[in-house]
Amino acid sequence: MIKKSYVLLCAAAVAVLATSCCGGKEECAAPANASADATIATIMQRKSVRSYNGDTIAADIMEKMLRAAVAAPSGMDIRPWHIVVMTDKSQYEKMFEGNGNMEKFMQSGAVVIFCADTTVTRPPRENSDAPAVTLPNPMWRDDMGACTENFLLAAEALGLGAVWTACYPFEERMATVASYLNLPGNVVPYCVVPVGYPTGDNEPKDKWDESRIHYNRW
Repeated sequence: MIKKSYVLLCAAAVAVLATSCCGGKEECAAPANASADATIATIMQRKSVRSYNGDTIAADIMEKMLRAAVAAPSGMDIRPWHIVVMTDKSQYEKMFEGNGNMEKFMQSGAVVIFCADTTVTRPPRENSDAPAVTLPNPMWRDDMGACTENFLLAAEALGLGAVWTACYPFEERMATVASYLNLPGNVVPYCVVPVGYPTGDNEPKDKWDESRIHYNRW
């Protein structure tokens, strides 16, 4: 575990140093490769972490993860995400009542609830007297998946652990969280992510399966 962390730290340091040495010049190709290696290493090291040491997450660290989350792609640039960051542990039992693993919430540094506006409001055309029109956004699920994954990768890169806990499409879970957070009717809770400094020996899974890869056609 220590060896893997050291390798990741070295890769990240190389990327930062190389970039600073290059000064953004196009002729410097090595920094781009080093940066790519560090990025791929973070992706491959991401894992679901369910036990944490309870330490508080500094505000600037949380903001880095949130900024990474909302840098995700979004269909027609609608950006349906609304993100609730909870740190008051006295509220967790009320909101997550009946959850089979309450410890992961109580041990975390924060619980982040990713919510989605399922609608999009289109303004009237220029010089038109027609009112704005609110329509369903059929792509909010795709956008929220990308947003959540960005957050998880940022947590990994920053030395934290996190786990994607499903909320959508389980209606009972969604109703409980939506009611507790007092979400507007057009906003739904997509998933709940406890995040914190990990404890224990957490290792990523090797999910590569060449039989699942197809070129040109099935």
